[in-house]
Amino acid sequence: MSTTEEQGSDAAEDLSAAGPAREPGGRRPRRPGWFLPYGMVLPAAVLELLVHVIPMALGIYIAFTSLTQLTIRRWTTAPLVGFENFVRGLDPGNALGSALFESLFRTTVYTVLVVGLSWVLGMAAAVALNTRFRGRGVLRTLFLVPYALPVYVAAILWAFMFNQRDGMVNQLLVQDLGVLDERPFWLIGENAFWVLVIVSVWRLWPFAFLMLLAALQSIPEDMYEAAAIDGASTWRRFTGITLPMVRSANAVVLLVMGLWTFNEFNIPFLLFGDVSPESARLISPLIYEHSFVNWNFGLGAAMSVLLLIALIIASAVYVRMVLPKGSGNE
Repeated sequence: MSTTEEQGSDAAEDLSAAGPAREPGGRRPRRPGWFLPYGMVLPAAVLELLVHVIPMALGIYIAFTSLTQLTIRRWTTAPLVGFENFVRGLDPGNALGSALFESLFRTTVYTVLVVGLSWVLGMAAAVALNTRFRGRGVLRTLFLVPYALPVYVAAILWAFMFNQRDGMVNQLLVQDLGVLDERPFWLIGENAFWVLVIVSVWRLWPFAFLMLLAALQSIPEDMYEAAAIDGASTWRRFTGITLPMVRSANAVVLLVMGLWTFNEFNIPFLLFGDVSPESARLISPLIYEHSFVNWNFGLGAAMSVLLLIALIIASAVYVRMVLPKGSGNE
């Protein structure tokens, strides 16, 4: 090959390495089909905008207005009241603020109990069913029934079971076992809170079981065998191997269950109706009560915004504490 041909070949290689030729103005020409990724994302972006972003923006706007049953017909022209709704909701000196703080404390206790009990049951079931034995598949399927059952069907069934006169719970405790002398009221009074906890735990713990079981199956069996050979007890293997290895999964599961439980509305609404008993009035039913029972949409929207801010702060602090920087590589 001549020197001229070699120089031409080198120049062609340099041009191919430099990429496609640029258009006038220094811009690279667009490849065929460049719009396809954007077109595939566009439907999801539009739905996210319509379902979440726009309603959230409208809710924040309504929180600064006096939107009631008197102004709902022309809600776009409802008078602006600034931070009045937020002040009323955060003032513990009035009935609204006092009810909000009491509901917030009650919801926090409810969330801790439900998430804690659900995690304990889910972890115990996941550890037990992570070993091979006959009938394991059947038990795994049965454990997931509460999570697969529609929440409306489950809550209505539990409401029938806790009925004071004809409920199965009173039938069992009073007539069959003789534990109680008379039939107590479960869906009103102080017992309503514990009914809410029981139904919520029954509904939520299969989710913890499913997620934790998936995390446990990623742990190599060799680690447990080596620990057993070294004489480690079952509890020592659990605390020294299982918990550290599923730390990230635990953090996500607890966060998701905490957010779901703190925002719980369906179960108390189906158990107690529009207005929950005082002992079981959580923050979401309280917001519903102010918005759709008392027809004070501005106050309800302000409470929703406050709840959103509180959950964002709590989630950020939790993630910062439980999943410090760099933990994703562990």
